[in-house]
Amino acid sequence: MTATLRTVVAGRVVFRLVLGWGAFAVLFAAQPFLSARLSTPVLVTVLAGIIAVIVVCAFGVVGEAEHLARRLGDPYGTLVLTLSIVMIEVILISAVMLGPGEHTTIARDSVMAVSMIILNLVIGIALLVGGLRHARLRPNRTGVSAYLSLLVVLLAVAFALPGLIGEGGSYTPGQEIPIIVLTVLLYAFFLHRQMGEQRGDFQEVAPEKRLTSAGAAAQQPLREGSLVLSAISEHRAEVVTHTLVLIATVVPIVLLSHDMATLLDDGLDRAGAPVALSGILIAMIVFLPETITTIRAAHNGEIQRVSNLCHGALVSTVGLTIPAVLTIGMLTGQTVVLAETPANQLLLGLTLLLSLTTFSGRRVTALHGGAHLMTFALYGISVFS
Repeated sequence: MTATLRTVVAGRVVFRLVLGWGAFAVLFAAQPFLSARLSTPVLVTVLAGIIAVIVVCAFGVVGEAEHLARRLGDPYGTLVLTLSIVMIEVILISAVMLGPGEHTTIARDSVMAVSMIILNLVIGIALLVGGLRHARLRPNRTGVSAYLSLLVVLLAVAFALPGLIGEGGSYTPGQEIPIIVLTVLLYAFFLHRQMGEQRGDFQEVAPEKRLTSAGAAAQQPLREGSLVLSAISEHRAEVVTHTLVLIATVVPIVLLSHDMATLLDDGLDRAGAPVALSGILIAMIVFLPETITTIRAAHNGEIQRVSNLCHGALVSTVGLTIPAVLTIGMLTGQTVVLAETPANQLLLGLTLLLSLTTFSGRRVTALHGGAHLMTFALYGISVFS
């Protein structure tokens, strides 16, 4: 165990942990100073410093996630990174709702920004990078189809349905309970299938490894599950340590992102930028570790891992955030506005349709990436309109 700790917790790992948590401690101690109106040069300097710390820590998160992915294989390896970021994002939104003030649209604005960033910006860059480097990027269409099926339903429940059957863009108390239960059940069923019998649907397409008999195919999930359990049992200390280090590195990233929200709002207000841009920038920073991992996977030609990281992250974000905020709203008596504007609903529908056409073909190309990036640019135009 001691040898494992020395191997995993190397000097650069300790440096990132100290840097991330130290920056958060300094920022927390400096709250009285930061709450005053800073001069523009000081504000820009503080923001640049926070972003620099986040970027350094993000590379540490990527390294830990790649260690786990190699040890556990997909989708378990990428699931660790995805859930560690998404769970903290959900806790972050919940903490804002439980804090002082009215935050009726915090969940809607955050999840919408995350949706457009992941489905268009991150996937667009990944497909552009991967498509220019690799001629044949073949996603596992069954796995991608499963992700998109859940996203169509979950995003409709989140952003469209409350505006049609609810009141003022919110679900009524009688509607919230069944929505919470159904969303949790669907997400739990998805995780059960993804880590169980359908695990192979979320792995890279490998024609040379295709099974030649139905009997062998039926035994594949069982053998793969046994291999994962064997790897965890044999390298338990290493897996646990990498997981804890990953989480310990992710937490200050999210905390710093949250604390800099006030500074961003102030800076954007001085620049005359729309307030919604703050949520977009924070979402981009929070998901920076996953973005870096996704682009690396695309560069290596691992297109299914791109889908696992992006589509899987968004399924988890929506599947966990909506039940959490609706539950908090019921317990605290807060109104939770989820219904999106017509413009954003149109862009979201366009994004889902584009995702379907992108990943339903035999291969994806850089041209698909360009289409996703243009859609994100249209979202940016709508924010500034």
